[in-house]
This record gives sequence, C-alpha cells and structure tokens, in this order.
Amino acid sequence: MKQSQVMIPTLKEVPSDAEAVSHQLMLRAGFIRQVSAGVYAYLPLAFRVLQNIERIVREEMDKIEAIEMLAPAILPAELWKQSGRYETYGDNLFKLKDRHQRDFILGPTHEETLTYLVKDVLNSYKTMPKVLYQIQTKYRDEDRPRYGLLRGREFIMYDAYSFTSNNDDLDKIFDQMEHAYRQIYDRCGLDYRVILGDSGDMGGTGSKEFSAIADIGEDTIVYSNMSDYAANLEMATSIIADNQTEPLQDLETIATPGITTIAALAKKAQVTPQKIIKNVAYIVDDKPVLALIRGDYEVNEVKLKNVLKASELRPATDSEIATEFKSVPGYIGPVNLQAKIPVIADLSIRNLCNAVTGANQADAQVKNANLDRDYQVSQFVDIRTVKKGELSPDNKGTLQFTRGIEIGHVFKLGTKYSESFQANFLDENGHPQPIIMGCYGIGISRLLSAIVEQHHDQKGMIWPLSLAPYQAHIIIMNSKKQEQQDLAAQVEQQLTENNFSVLVDDRKQRAGVKFAESDLIGIPVRIVIGKKAADNIVEIKLRNQEEAIEVSQGDIVDTINILLKNYI
Repeated sequence: MKQSQVMIPTLKEVPSDAEAVSHQLMLRAGFIRQVSAGVYAYLPLAFRVLQNIERIVREEMDKIEAIEMLAPAILPAELWKQSGRYETYGDNLFKLKDRHQRDFILGPTHEETLTYLVKDVLNSYKTMPKVLYQIQTKYRDEDRPRYGLLRGREFIMYDAYSFTSNNDDLDKIFDQMEHAYRQIYDRCGLDYRVILGDSGDMGGTGSKEFSAIADIGEDTIVYSNMSDYAANLEMATSIIADNQTEPLQDLETIATPGITTIAALAKKAQVTPQKIIKNVAYIVDDKPVLALIRGDYEVNEVKLKNVLKASELRPATDSEIATEFKSVPGYIGPVNLQAKIPVIADLSIRNLCNAVTGANQADAQVKNANLDRDYQVSQFVDIRTVKKGELSPDNKGTLQFTRGIEIGHVFKLGTKYSESFQANFLDENGHPQPIIMGCYGIGISRLLSAIVEQHHDQKGMIWPLSLAPYQAHIIIMNSKKQEQQDLAAQVEQQLTENNFSVLVDDRKQRAGVKFAESDLIGIPVRIVIGKKAADNIVEIKLRNQEEAIEVSQGDIVDTINILLKNYI
C-alpha cells in the first residue's frame, strides 16, 4: 500500500486537551480524530489495528465454540424497564423517542436484549449450554469524557452471553472465558492483572476484572507482592491484627466542642486513631443504616452496598441524622442510639476495647465504649478500604497499589435477567427453571489506548507485530530515483508473498520527516531504500531498536524473521 494513498493526517504539536500519552500519540500520528466530546473517528491506521484486535478475539472465541451474532444498537426502553435498569443506570443512558413518541435507548450493553432473544429458543436443557457474542458500537452518556478512547460516549465493545441449565456449565464457561481472555491479552502484548471485581449494576455474584497496568488508569489495583492475589480497591481485603485485650474501663462522657476530625479527637481523648470508632450514617434503599469502622480506616461503600444487597446507598443528610437516626450530626455513635436501625460494623472494631465514639449529643463523645456492655452490632463484616503494606488475605506477602485500565470483565449473572424476562427452560424432569446466565465484555477500542500506554517511547508508538496497522514500512529516500522505486516494489512483493503487511512511503518528503513519522506511527519493521538501491542493498531497523543493519535483497525476509525473535 502506498502511503501517499492512505489518509494519515499527522500533527507536529501535542493537542493541549490531550492528557493521556495514548491520546496524544494517536492524535499526532493520525490514528483518530474527535468528532464531538467523547466521540472519535477511527482513521485508516487505527481501523486496521482494530481489525487485528477483533481477529484475535474471534480466533480465541472459535476455540471455545462461542458463536458470533449482531444485535441492534437502538433498543426499546421497555426491555430495560422490565429489568429495572432503565432507572438504576441513570443519566449514562442515551434516551430518545421515535416519531410515534415511543421510548428507546442506545445500547450500552445487551443483557436484556440477548435474554429477550433466547427466551423462546433455549426452552429445553437439551439446547444448552450456548455462548453468543458480538462486536459492536456501544453508547454511554458519560458526564466527563476524558483520556481519548479510555472514557468515551461511543466505543467498540465485545460482549458475550452464556446460557446454561446448571451452575457446573456456568463455571466451566466462566473458566474457559478467563483462559480465552488471557490468550487475547497475551497475544496483544499487554501487561495485565486478573483481579477480583465488583459486579455493580450488572448483578450476579462472581466477577473478575482484567486490568492493564498504566499510570493513567482510573482504577486502583491492589495486589500481593508475593502471590497471585489481586483485586480492585473496592473489593480488596486484608489481614489486620486483632486488638489486644485489656481491662474494661468505666464509660465516661467527654466534652468535644468544635472537634471535627479524627486527629483532633485522638489528641483530645489522648488515644490513637485505632482506638476510635468512626460512625457513618447512610440511607440505604430509603432506610437508615449506621456503619462503624476504626478511626484510621475509611468505609468502602461498594463493599457495604454489596453486603446489604442494596440498589442505592448514600450518606445521610444532617436533617436525616436528626429525624431518622435521632442523633446529632458529627456526634452520632452506637452508644445510647435511640433509633432502632441496623448497625453494621467493620471487622477492625470486632475486638476493640475501651473505644472512643459519638455520644449522640451535641459537643460530646464517650470514652471506654465496649461491645455488648455499651452498644450492640447487627453484623460484623469487612467494609473497609485496605491500605498499602497490610497483609495479603492469603497471608502471602503484603498489599501493594498500582494503577490500571479496565480492559475486560467477566460476570456470573445467575438468573437475574432470566427471571425478569421469564426466560425459562424445561429441565430433565420436565419442570420449568430460569436460564442461568453469564456475561463477558472486552473494551475493543479501549484496548487501542491501553496498548499504546504500555508500548511507546519519546518518538512515538511501538506496535506489537500482531496488532500493527502494517508490519513493515518501506521508506523510499528519493522517490525521483527509478532504481529506488523499482527495488521498493520488489521488496514489497517479497514481503507480501511471505505474509507481511506493507506500507510504502512513496511521498516526496524530506528523509527526516519520513523517519520521524515512521517512528511516530510505530510500525515494527523499517526498511530504508536509498543510495545503495542499485546494488540491491537496503537498511533494516526494528522500531524498538536503535541500530540498523544493511542487508542484500535476497536476505531480507530471513533477516527480518531473525530480528523479530527479539521484538516485543
């Protein structure tokens, strides 16, 4: 392919609004262009990379006998109202009406659609298991699109759905999908971690995330430095030392006017933050709940929401603390709490002796509060956000933090959607049962950014061979020289016959411009045809190496194959 015929609108300057390296480089290299906030066009080079990613996905799906299909992007709102997600998904839904004023949405994901499509087809245990997938454009009305393709309003996604008659088959497919995902990301040259994730609005019980390590990542990954344990921050747990027992002291009230922080309270009460019970009032599905946690920790609201199996959770307002909790904002606590409400306590305070906590009266705290004697707890659970350096829950190593980009997610949905849509099948005994589901997603367009974040240098992108828009870049130093053009055509034919995709820079540009743009685009193999073309000698250099070597025309393919053994 002649470069003069391909649209590659490179930029010399870094766009001022591009924060992520991947965003900057793909704009500069002419891979993408913004059409509106969070909406991008994939120009020819990016489109070729996307096609390569999709090819890898399809090949791995074929291995586990997943079947490709395509569902509509415009969906009737009734489907989402039936599942309950029309309201819970919130403002992220693109909502529209047709000319008859019927409600529709642009699909952000397709659990409802696929359940609706199979409900009258998979009506016997003999028709399952079944795995269906699609690669399709999705839509989410993000409030703050940012980082280019990492958070957009329109994006390309692979989404798959499994339908089984029993949990054993669900577990088997879930494991097959995890293995297939690992193969996909390995083939894409990514450094990633498989972590315990939160199912969120998707529902279900089992969830694993795949996260590419990157400083720009919006997710915090917690992992052990001595084992395979990894989880996102919302799900991570740790081992904390039990509090030492000590003689119980008499409960007393201390005046704390104007004290609003844990540090100030610790100083006033002459204790460490570890001896303080922090109390956080929440409204959970319109009902009051009090969460207790040790003073040196923060409540992990995702964990709390999951424990309570809640749809909505938010901090209580001052007026709600007064009316629903019958307490005083800033001084609420479990001791002498008048309201009969659930009290959920983190494991960090299970054996806490002689603690300081709120007195449920203005400007006052209590000291030497002890469980059972002075207050009661409805449930002890892990609802804290872990800290770096704590013991890993498998007791192997300590917890470390890094940043990551979520590039995939697998869920065990169970019967959440099949029950909503009455998607039932007849089991071996002829009894109706709800179909058991799983769902599986990969951010295809997001992978573009994740790969560039990990594979670049100061000159530009460095594409893995399997993904590169072209695998070889032939640069004609002087396109006016006929011998250079002739040799370029011969080398292109050689490489094409050996299954290399080739881009030929035939433009009338200075050599410096051609080299700079070649580095920016990041094609793995560069072949320069210059003054020695008459002698059938070319210069070969890999994108991730500095040194170039001279090679005769007959040795080009063998030399490239040898060099690529040390490529990324």
